[in-house]
Amino acid sequence: MTDIERVDALDKVTGRALYVYDLKFPGMLYAALVKSTVPHGIIKKVDPSRALAREGVEAVITGSQLSHVRAGIYIQDRTPMAAEKVRYLGEPVAAVLARDLRSAREAAEMVEVDYHELSAVVDPREALREGAPLVHEKLQEYHRYQEIKPLPNSNVANVFRLRKGDAQSILQRSDLVVEDTYTEAMISHAYMEPMSVIAWWNPDGTLELWTSAQSPFAVRNLLSKALELSESRIVVHVPYVGGGFGGKAGLHLELLVALLSKAVGGRPVKLTLSREDNFYVAPSKVGVSAEGKVGLSKEGKILALMVNYLVDAGAYADYAVNVGKTMGYIGAGPYDVPNVWIDSTTVYTNKPFATAFRGFGILEAHWVVERLLETASRKLGVDPVQFRLMNRLRPGSTTSTGQRITEGSGDLAKCLQVAADMVGWGSRKSSSHPTYVGRGVALAMKGPSVPPYNSAQAYLKFNEDGTLDVSVGTTEIGQGTMTSIVQLVAEEFGIQPNKVRVDLVKDTSRSAYTWQTVGSRSLFYDGNAVLAAVDDAKSQIRRIASKVFNVEEEEISIGGGKVFVKGGSRALDLKDVVMGYVTANGNVIGSPVVGRGSFVVPDLTYLDSQGQGNPFPVITFGAQSVEVEVDVLTGVVKVNKYVGVFDLGRVVNRGLAMDQLVGGAVMAISLALNESIKFDEGGAILNPNLVDYKVAEIGDVNDNLIGVFLENPDPKGPRGARGIGENALLGIPAAIGNAIYDAIGVSVRDLPITPERLWREIRAQRPELLEV
Repeated sequence: MTDIERVDALDKVTGRALYVYDLKFPGMLYAALVKSTVPHGIIKKVDPSRALAREGVEAVITGSQLSHVRAGIYIQDRTPMAAEKVRYLGEPVAAVLARDLRSAREAAEMVEVDYHELSAVVDPREALREGAPLVHEKLQEYHRYQEIKPLPNSNVANVFRLRKGDAQSILQRSDLVVEDTYTEAMISHAYMEPMSVIAWWNPDGTLELWTSAQSPFAVRNLLSKALELSESRIVVHVPYVGGGFGGKAGLHLELLVALLSKAVGGRPVKLTLSREDNFYVAPSKVGVSAEGKVGLSKEGKILALMVNYLVDAGAYADYAVNVGKTMGYIGAGPYDVPNVWIDSTTVYTNKPFATAFRGFGILEAHWVVERLLETASRKLGVDPVQFRLMNRLRPGSTTSTGQRITEGSGDLAKCLQVAADMVGWGSRKSSSHPTYVGRGVALAMKGPSVPPYNSAQAYLKFNEDGTLDVSVGTTEIGQGTMTSIVQLVAEEFGIQPNKVRVDLVKDTSRSAYTWQTVGSRSLFYDGNAVLAAVDDAKSQIRRIASKVFNVEEEEISIGGGKVFVKGGSRALDLKDVVMGYVTANGNVIGSPVVGRGSFVVPDLTYLDSQGQGNPFPVITFGAQSVEVEVDVLTGVVKVNKYVGVFDLGRVVNRGLAMDQLVGGAVMAISLALNESIKFDEGGAILNPNLVDYKVAEIGDVNDNLIGVFLENPDPKGPRGARGIGENALLGIPAAIGNAIYDAIGVSVRDLPITPERLWREIRAQRPELLEV
């Protein structure tokens, strides 16, 4: 398939693309938030009098006025703003509505709030201790999904358990047991566009929103539940979105802004977060600590794996409980391990809450499993590449949940061999004090983290000139799915891609449905739905053409923009058939063609009480390798070379796939070496800006980022394709950690691997390296 340019490129590079921030409606009010100044406390009084006296201010709405409404995608533990008490420093307690943004923000500083401060718990380990302050005293009263299991009268938001075989007894009989602890910091999604929402109520009672969200239908569904309002009375518009990475999945500011609009008679209300507010009010990635233990035979076979994950959700559960669950059921990842024991406990703390992040728990688990197995292979004296080849999943083996691997899952061994060869594994390294060179590898495996019932639909309709309009529900958040959809449709009809238009702006009252734009599921689900719609349209076209040509439907072919009889010379342009064929006397054969399609995977299951079942609709395998330079005197790590090899089944657009791979590599290198939200002892964020929160800059990466794609088609994928979006990150932090050990023999267990942190590890583990 020939690559085409992104269908959204021209709008973005010319500045024509409109984001929610750009939109303005008549009579619109601007909202600014009043944020708490304590991490945990009872709200005694909110005094808005000074703010209301400021010119331009129309209203001040407090959290207590909205406390009758609760929301939460898995646990309904959150009101639109804090009502009775605040649970983290920076939590919104009131909103000021004014005729301009400056007035709103200045007036928000005038609102006075009196608190009775409570003891706060910031460390998730402390949150588990008996007698720890409770973040949610009424946890047992909240509505929740059945598969989420909080513990009443505690800070435990969810407990997940996976059991395969008998890991405990096998560990006792293993020839070698290796155990260690690992941590990962909370980090920001650092998307370019901060969250922004506009809401208003129409006279007929319909709620209309414009939002920078990933998943318009999830927003509609969750609003419907929270407001007890029919979904047909909620219209969600999603224009261009400036990045999401999981941070804009689910329901966030939309409920609050909808209620603010209702409080002022349905007028349009707009809330746009500043970058600093985005650090506090918008969710982050979970923090994780883990204790891992692996048992091996002397030949190097993995016999058993045990991991205990402790997941920091912050003040509200949101997606974090499912992220913790997912890092549990990924289990041993891409390894064939007969005995697996995983516990994953997600806890509340008095910090800004966490949500989905690119990789959705599987990213975090790869750091733990890959670093633990690297240490084990080194202690055994087995080459790390050969060790991984020996223990990899292969057709016929089962994952930690018991899901069977097939030939359609791809060639994991070849991914690893290519990644190792291209990074120069086993070849000579040139190191000279104080700079040492090392190489590291890691395997990668991911499937979409989705419920079994998730689905997608698609519509396509022809225009009078034979061009096509296509509708899917997935949003374009930078991943390029819309472009791939255009390519699939154009290829199916044998027409030029510029004759296919896909809807880039979503509208839940008009766009085709999809569950959510998350989990690297979009091309797989929406692509299959589109192909089903294509088949439906082709069936209608054949029916019309067979009557025109007076032949059986099976004799009609479609291609090259034509409809023709197989083996014959009779042909018509698509445009002469798709609106109904008009005969010489004006009669019409057929009618305008509208293709409809949907897709669901029928054999997925919920996990049972032991964490067993079939959770993944599709699995993408890959391997990643890096070469690093380590300066032992400064602790600075430089990635000289990165190689990512993924089996994508079929590559629909090679350029877009490479963009995902390179972008994911830069993001993963950044979070591995730089990124963390820093908190003080009271839960205040010390770096809520892009000056002090360190993300990779252009000078931090080089152009030696190499991608290789294998193509072993998946029979379930759209023309054999699998996703890559999140997979691009998975093994990179571990590969960097492994390469550091290869270079200097120092084991790093905590992310990010900052210069100071690595220097301290060098001093503790190999102080002789610091001698000049």
